[in-house]
Amino acid sequence: MTKLLTKLALCLSAATCMSASAADPASSFPSRNVRMVIPFVPGGSSDIIGRIVAQKLTEAWGQQVIVDNRGGGGTAIGTEIVGKAAPDGHTLLLSTPSFTVNATGVRPLPYNPTKDFTPITLFAFAPMMIVATPSFPPKNIKELVAYAKAQEGKVTFGSAGNGSINQMGLELIKLQGAPMLHVPYKGAAPAMTDVAGGQVNLMITAAGAALPLVKAGKLKALAVTSLQRIPLAPDIPAVSETFPGYEVVNWYGFQAPGATPAPIIAKINADMLRMLKDADVLERIARESSLPGGSSPEQFRTFLQNEIAKWTRVIKETGATVD
Repeated sequence: MTKLLTKLALCLSAATCMSASAADPASSFPSRNVRMVIPFVPGGSSDIIGRIVAQKLTEAWGQQVIVDNRGGGGTAIGTEIVGKAAPDGHTLLLSTPSFTVNATGVRPLPYNPTKDFTPITLFAFAPMMIVATPSFPPKNIKELVAYAKAQEGKVTFGSAGNGSINQMGLELIKLQGAPMLHVPYKGAAPAMTDVAGGQVNLMITAAGAALPLVKAGKLKALAVTSLQRIPLAPDIPAVSETFPGYEVVNWYGFQAPGATPAPIIAKINADMLRMLKDADVLERIARESSLPGGSSPEQFRTFLQNEIAKWTRVIKETGATVD
């Protein structure tokens, strides 16, 4: 009888544990290695930010967070992998503005951007700046719009490629009545080289990358594209001071497959937010000319919805080619 009672107690204990685990899937998460898909080739800021997070989560979880760079397809290749992965939190996606531009419906996608993903947090963002060839006549955004109108579409702007945030930010300026011609490049660096050399007139690029060239007189800063002026360049006005509400930033966020249980999303979110209080993380983010974010999943979802709506309107009204 004693042995039978012992067996029953063990069974009940196991059943209780299994029931608790089922009720709270986050209690056993992660149970194996986690895959972080970065839909870009190695080496850029997106890759660096992703690897910072992967390292810190590995330390926090005691499970390896493995970075998987899957560039190509305008980020669609890597994004599809996560959208079709098991919704258990063991596959994560680093998202950037390309996610929301692709979600505008400008081209068919092998995933549903609003249903196949669960937002976790908007982790960090990078202020951007509109810079021009030093000899370009306009000195600010108001003068840029007037000059572009007078030149009847002869003003050119470079970008990191069709659909990039560099392009979209100036497409948004075009809606203010400033006709300009987009010149896509294979990356922001060659575009900025040609702006400095006068082959194209202007571009939007990372403020941290542009400022040394501005200070050296190789580029001219017209404005920053964040909602307010930035600490890196407090004397440079924001576009919003001329066109209220204008805001364009490069950002880095994390998502999981759709239908990932809410307790798992909450755990990952809490661990990422805790990371943003780590001095080492903040210093490494700053090296990428980025600022810490930190949002709830709900806030990030709203942000994504607003960005998709904004870029949908811009593409429709400007007829921009983004793929």
